Amino acid sequence: METAPSKTLQKRQVIFLAVLLLLWEAGSEAIRYSMPEETESGSFVANLSRDLGLRVGELAARGARIHYKGNKQLFQLDKTTGNLLLYEKLDREGLCGATDTCILHFQLLLENPVQFFQAELQLTDINDHSPEFLEREMLLKIPENVQRGTVFSLKTAQDFDIGSNTIQNYTISTNSHFHVVTHNRGDGRKYPELVLEKALDREEQPELRLTLTALDGGAPPRSGTTTVHIEVVDINDNAPEFLQSLYEVEIPENSPLNSLVVVVSARDLDAGTNGNVAYALFQGDEVTQPFVIDKVTGEIRLKKALDFEVTRYYNVEIAATDGGGLSGKCTVAIEVVDVNDNAPELTMSTLTSSTPENFPETVVAVFSVSDPDSGDNGRMVCAIQNDLPFLLKPTFKNFYTLVTERPLDRESKAEYNITITVTDMGTPRLKTQHNITVLVSDVNDNAPAFTQASYTLRVRENNSPALHIGTVSATDTDAGANAQVTYSLLPPADPHVPLASLVSINADNGHLFALRSLDYEALRAFEFRVGAADRGSPPLSSQALVRVLVEDDNDNAPFVLYPLQNTSAPCTELLPRAAEPGYLVTKVVAVDGDAGQNAWLSYQLLKATEPGLFGVWAHNGEVRTARPLSERDAARHRLLVLVKDNGEPPLSASVTLHVLLVDGFSQPHLPPPEAEAEAAAAAPADPLTVYLVVALASVSSLFLFSVLVFVAVRLCGRGGAARAGRCSVPEGPFPGHLVDVSGTGTLSHSYQYQVRLTGGSGLNEFKFLKPALPNLPTRGAGEEIEANATFRNSFGFN
Repeated sequence: METAPSKTLQKRQVIFLAVLLLLWEAGSEAIRYSMPEETESGSFVANLSRDLGLRVGELAARGARIHYKGNKQLFQLDKTTGNLLLYEKLDREGLCGATDTCILHFQLLLENPVQFFQAELQLTDINDHSPEFLEREMLLKIPENVQRGTVFSLKTAQDFDIGSNTIQNYTISTNSHFHVVTHNRGDGRKYPELVLEKALDREEQPELRLTLTALDGGAPPRSGTTTVHIEVVDINDNAPEFLQSLYEVEIPENSPLNSLVVVVSARDLDAGTNGNVAYALFQGDEVTQPFVIDKVTGEIRLKKALDFEVTRYYNVEIAATDGGGLSGKCTVAIEVVDVNDNAPELTMSTLTSSTPENFPETVVAVFSVSDPDSGDNGRMVCAIQNDLPFLLKPTFKNFYTLVTERPLDRESKAEYNITITVTDMGTPRLKTQHNITVLVSDVNDNAPAFTQASYTLRVRENNSPALHIGTVSATDTDAGANAQVTYSLLPPADPHVPLASLVSINADNGHLFALRSLDYEALRAFEFRVGAADRGSPPLSSQALVRVLVEDDNDNAPFVLYPLQNTSAPCTELLPRAAEPGYLVTKVVAVDGDAGQNAWLSYQLLKATEPGLFGVWAHNGEVRTARPLSERDAARHRLLVLVKDNGEPPLSASVTLHVLLVDGFSQPHLPPPEAEAEAAAAAPADPLTVYLVVALASVSSLFLFSVLVFVAVRLCGRGGAARAGRCSVPEGPFPGHLVDVSGTGTLSHSYQYQVRLTGGSGLNEFKFLKPALPNLPTRGAGEEIEANATFRNSFGFN
């Protein structure tokens, strides 16, 4: 029962045979040439370009080659001129043996595109071989009473030439008793017979030595000679006679040695020794013959192995000789029967080392198959595996091309192992397998592909120059130079981005480096594109987006906006002694140029003149009273507030606040003790002034003091106190690095603070979040009013 693969194989074989027939019909007209054998090497045979109608130079452009069975080089092709020349002398007998017509089939193969032309060269015979006898001397024993006209068989000579150049005639040296007659065999060969013309007389001449000459028909003729030794014997009346003059036998070529081929039999009517018959091979020596005969029984047996492919027929002549010297002759025609003992042979003519991908129907190999057996034993079919993208295409007379069935893809499979199986049709079937490896060469058909469509890199500001900030990676599925990737920075879409001064890329490995120190406050993020190109021809490329995020580093300490420090007139806050606990004294306002948690500010009271009297809210910097005020509390207080961010490590700033306790805001604003001491030290000492002050103080110290206090209180109530109590705030924008806005005391530079003490109400009014730029949304004003009202209401103010 046939399996599915065997049916598929048979189907493909039938298809191949059908295609072979079509191709043979289409191109059966072969170009024929003729040339004598033994022509000198380099001799001109033909001009193939002219005979095939090809243009000059087309043979070279299309990779023309000559192919002959067995890869033996018989010809050489001049691709430039198209001349076909002999590579070496050709011996017709060596190439074709005894075949009458010697035709050498060869092919002209054009590889690009694939095309075949069939050609034939017929070698004509020249007379280059002389006739040759296998034996230097032949012996004939002839009774003296033999009648005139009696015929005696002679052994033939060999001549490897054919036609008129082979043996045409036999002659014998001049004598008075014999002459030679030349006869034709059925196969066209000539053989001699010796005819008695004059009776012999043993007593007169017991023996004769004659020279037999074989002549061919060449011009000039060639010849070969042998000696015929004739012994004249006494009378023997009857010569042996074979039962058959011709024996026809078939013997398989694989017959074992000593196999019986045939038995010949002859009889002699004489009695005694004259009737005893001995058998012997008549033609040729027994050394070269594959047969041997038993001289008593006449059995012919096989002594050497037969080979149908070497010799198919044997004509063996057997002689039967009696004791008196008379002999008879018969012929045994032995036909060697072919058996399937030779596996097919595959000869590879062309095999490409590699096949490029993406090309349809590319020729991979050209080969021929042969089987020296005959009939079905010599008929062959070729096949390859079914799961391969290749096809076998028959061309001329057992020539095949192995081509790609479809374009190959190296990235899918880079190597194919193909087994070509050649099977004959004999019994049993013999096969030959030939393995070839086809490598698929790479074509640059794949662009590099990045492992990510976009990359996000994070870099902490204040980095060191040439810092490795990240790597982009692209792979190319091609091979060799087609897979070598080179990286580059593409021109930025925004021409204002100084990409060349920000980053660089290693062209070999895709490493990205920051060229300079980055500043989060100046540049928080930027984007650019990276290209990856292979080194194929033409090069292919791809792109990827790279986004660099600059991460904030805690490199900015908090900056105190209010109250300002290091001014010539320090700001003093007035606090009524009647203030309740939780009373808002002032608010420390600070900003931090960093971002995120690095800009989260906290406030802490580090030092106070009277601990426990004031407290600072940690999140908004508000300074409030912690307990009720008493008469025993000092009038002047100095507070040191620490403003600290949440960075790692944290950065901080400190601010000094001056608070003056007043009774209902009736006292004028007094400078802090440090300022009075500095002013006193700076004023020149005037003795007259000192005397006058002492005198006045001693006379009316109490009166004048009361008047001065009264006048000062009234003046402060009318505006002096207001001017003295206003703390200056810088106009215009704040320093440029203060760019963040948060709810923890850090404000944008588009706002300013204003603190005003109004004597009419007798209360502190803290006014903040007032827009400093007129082009901001008007919503801020409403928020300011609402914030002030909420602030007053939270502390019980009207």
